[in-house]
Amino acid sequence: MASKGNKYLDPIAYGALYGLVGLISLIPFHTGQWFGRTFGRGFAGILGGRIKVSLDNLRHVYGDERSELELKELNARVLMHFAQMIFEAPHILRLKHSNLKKYVVFENSENFLSAIKKGKGTFILTGHLGNWELMSAAVTLRFAAKGAVIARPIDFLPADRLMRKLRARFGNEIIPKQRAMRRVLQAAKENMAIGFLMDQNVDWYEGVFVRFLGRTACTNKGMALLALRTGTPVIPMFSARQEDGRYCITFGREVALVRTGDKTRDLEENTQLFSEIIETYVRKHPDQWFWFHRRWKTKPYCPLPEGYYPNRTNAEIENKLNSRLMGR
Repeated sequence: MASKGNKYLDPIAYGALYGLVGLISLIPFHTGQWFGRTFGRGFAGILGGRIKVSLDNLRHVYGDERSELELKELNARVLMHFAQMIFEAPHILRLKHSNLKKYVVFENSENFLSAIKKGKGTFILTGHLGNWELMSAAVTLRFAAKGAVIARPIDFLPADRLMRKLRARFGNEIIPKQRAMRRVLQAAKENMAIGFLMDQNVDWYEGVFVRFLGRTACTNKGMALLALRTGTPVIPMFSARQEDGRYCITFGREVALVRTGDKTRDLEENTQLFSEIIETYVRKHPDQWFWFHRRWKTKPYCPLPEGYYPNRTNAEIENKLNSRLMGR
C-alpha cells in the first residue's frame, strides 16, 4: 500500500518528475539508448545492494556454466539494459500510430487477436523482461484493445501517480493488486485483456511453490485460479530489444490449461507451467530480465525433499511447453 505522502511537497515532486520525463522523451529514442549503454555502469551506485542481489541470482542460475568474469559481464549488461529503459519509457508520451514502427515490431499477433475474438477476455502472461511498460502501451495503441494491468502501488506517491499516468495513457486500467480478483472477473466479462506479471516473489499465503530457473520460487497463484474458474484464454506476451534498438513484442500460442479435477494439483501444475513459459523467454534474453529482484526470498515452511521439483534442461522445458500450447 502506498504511503500517505505530503500534501504540500508531493505535487511539487510530481511536477518535477513529470517535467523530467517530458524532457527525456525529447531525446531521440536511439540516442537515449546510447546514453544508457554508455553510462549504465554508473547506475551501480544508485542501485547499491541490488547489484549484489542481481549478481547472486545470476550465480545461482548460471554458476555451473559460466565463469565469474562472464557472470559479472552479464550483470553489467543487465545494468545497461535498465539504464536504457530509463531513456526509453518516457517515449510512451510520444507514441502514436504514425511512429509506432520506430519503437516496436509485432510477432504472431494473430494469437492475441484470436483470443480476443472469443469474447471471454484474455489473460496476458508476462514478466519484467525487455521493456514491459513500452510493450503494454504499444499493444493497447496498436490493437485498440481494452486493457488492464494488475500492479502494486509504488510507495512514493508522486512516482506512483506518474506511473499510473503513463500506464493509462492509451486507456489501460490499473487494478490494485490488493483487491484485484473481483475486478479481474468483471474485466474478463467485458472482454478486456488483463496483464499478469508473474515473475516476482510473493508471500507464502499468496502463492504456490514451483520451480523457476532451477530454484523453488513462491509464485502468485491468482492467474491459474482465475483462468481455471472462467475459461479465459491465457496468451504469453513478452518483449525483447533487437539489434536495431526496436522491441520485438511476441505473442505466444494460447496455453492449454491442466485440468485433472484436483483443484490443488491444478493450481500448482498450471502455475508451474506459466513459470516455465516465462523461464524460456528469460533464458533467451538473460540480459533483459529484472535480476535485481529478490525472486526467491520466500521459503517453503517445510523444506521440500531433494528432487521434489526436478531440474530440467531448457530443451526438456520447451518440449513440455509445446505439448501444452494450443495448436500443436
